[in-house]
Amino acid sequence: MITLFVLTAVFMQRPNFTESVKLNYFDTLITSRAPVENNIYTVNIDEAALDKYGQYPFPRNIYGDIIREIYDRGAGIVVWNIMMPEVDRFGGDAQLAQVMAEYPVILASRPAAANKNEPMQPASNTVNAQYVDQLFPYPGIISNIPELEQVAVGSGIVSTEPEIDGVNRRLPALAAVGELVYPGIALETLRVIAGQPSFDVKLAPNGIDKFRVRGHGPVATDEMGRIWIDWAQRSKQVSVTDMPADFGGAVVIVDVTAAGIANPVPTALGARFPGEIHAAMLGTMFNKTNIQRPYWADTFEIPAAFLAGLLLIVVSRWTWVGLGLTVVVGGAIVPASMYMFNTELFLLDATGPLAIVILVALHTYGIKFVREFLEKQAIKKQFAGYCSPEVVRLLQENPDLIKKGVKKDVSVMFSDLRGFTPIGEHFGHDVKGLGDYMNGYMDAITRPILNHNGMVIKYVGDASMHIQGAPLEDNNHAYNIVETGLQMLDAVDAYTREAEARGLPPAAMGFGINSGEGFIGEMGSTARHSYDILGDMVSTAARLEARCKAYGVLCIIGAETYNRTKDDFFYLFLDNLQPKGKSTPDFIYTALRTFDADTAAEYLMSQPYHEQMHEAYRNQEFDRAIGMCKGLKGEFDGQMDKYYDIWIDRCEFMKQQTLSKDWNGAWIATEK
Repeated sequence: MITLFVLTAVFMQRPNFTESVKLNYFDTLITSRAPVENNIYTVNIDEAALDKYGQYPFPRNIYGDIIREIYDRGAGIVVWNIMMPEVDRFGGDAQLAQVMAEYPVILASRPAAANKNEPMQPASNTVNAQYVDQLFPYPGIISNIPELEQVAVGSGIVSTEPEIDGVNRRLPALAAVGELVYPGIALETLRVIAGQPSFDVKLAPNGIDKFRVRGHGPVATDEMGRIWIDWAQRSKQVSVTDMPADFGGAVVIVDVTAAGIANPVPTALGARFPGEIHAAMLGTMFNKTNIQRPYWADTFEIPAAFLAGLLLIVVSRWTWVGLGLTVVVGGAIVPASMYMFNTELFLLDATGPLAIVILVALHTYGIKFVREFLEKQAIKKQFAGYCSPEVVRLLQENPDLIKKGVKKDVSVMFSDLRGFTPIGEHFGHDVKGLGDYMNGYMDAITRPILNHNGMVIKYVGDASMHIQGAPLEDNNHAYNIVETGLQMLDAVDAYTREAEARGLPPAAMGFGINSGEGFIGEMGSTARHSYDILGDMVSTAARLEARCKAYGVLCIIGAETYNRTKDDFFYLFLDNLQPKGKSTPDFIYTALRTFDADTAAEYLMSQPYHEQMHEAYRNQEFDRAIGMCKGLKGEFDGQMDKYYDIWIDRCEFMKQQTLSKDWNGAWIATEK
């Protein structure tokens, strides 16, 4: 919670670092748009122009010649992004003014600490002018000499206004100079193209309320009159010495790019000259690409992230639910932000909320996992001296039997309590009651194991593992372990009847059995070790137990155990299963409790029908197999009904698959 509050407070303060990261993320969104080619040219006075015309600035009669040539080549309007605040030392002002009187030219002005020359009166209709101080402010304007200002068709402010990281991303479409509202050069160009004498702006106490150019429509800006530049808007760059034969009615922006005279400025696309920036700004406005940072974004993003972090902390008590929710929430933030930009052109920050969610989750689960680790280490140290009496006795009699270990043919069973959730919910915070209940359950399943001289290797929560055939010799271990398993089911049923009589929830058990060679002996560290078994047959037994629920049965018996005991118990074939991690499939079976001779006789009558159903399945006659499953429901005293429902779903699934003619009916498990 402290981490969440601190992060929220930091991001709400909007320090330069977080703002820079956020702006760079916005750059990624904006620059991801597909390029749009506009009928806009930037004619550059570059090094080649200096070679042709000589020292810069050129005599203004040359400027007049350039303007005339541009119009002769089919330009629509010329935007002159070259300041001329002083009288031409070569005396060419009159000639340039004459050309400008013949051809429409929009001049540029620059913001300054004070006015220089008499700027052209802004062509703005301003409503609620008393709020002009809410716009982007400039103390004054440097304009061109009056002789040129008087013949220009328009004049707009040219400026670059970098963000806190020095990068230019948005420019003022209009600005306040004193009590007057002046247009930026892109807005002025748009007004002239639209053939309008003015533009309309309505101000409010918090800035711009509405803004439009008649004949073009509303223009979206922020409250200070700034517009996010859409860097997908592209213009064509040419040298003044190598202009196209036909501009095709394009807007032509004349700019200076010669090295040592003009310098590029940083943008989201890298260093760009002002002419290219204003061309992109003009394309943004002309195509009505209204990229916006919604007014509600700053008050929504971080509080929403705070609530998400709070939710993650609350659900962290359920580890996997919390981790899953963290992945979902964290994984949705960036796509949601991208979706809002791609559909609405809204700039919503994903970096701040994502940082809050990730850092809170790392802190929450880091503490949780460290705490759990330390608790487990403490429990491990506390119970290091505990082991089963069987191991103690054998170790006293023959320590080498355990310490050296053996490779031996044995049978292994894994068992697991079914339906722990309602049991846990029943006891709630009554830890002692739950402990007593679980101890009673473990006593019930352990008695049959010990009665058949089995060895409990370990209890893990509500699960257990035991072997038959070691360390005590048992030549009939396969039979004894299956018999033990069926008696364990009976013992759990008896325990359930006793528990329900006391108003407690029922218990249920499932188990998996396999037989084969395993490596048995004392295993572990020097500080903590125990009698254990390793081997592929052990892993297979564990995976068979884990598949009981998937097959709707109480037990699954491996093929090797079945082959050794098929004449001793009533088995039904389940599947040709290839467990996860194994390269070949093998048959698996379930053993049913027959209870008495009459029940066994009834089961034997239904068994061939079950086998025919599987034969139809292997022959890819899935509809026939489905029908037979439906007919088998209720047989075997209903012990297989869940299995048949699951098998019907399996058949429906297999009907949709493309199977080879020699398919052997194998099913490859995708999870353990």
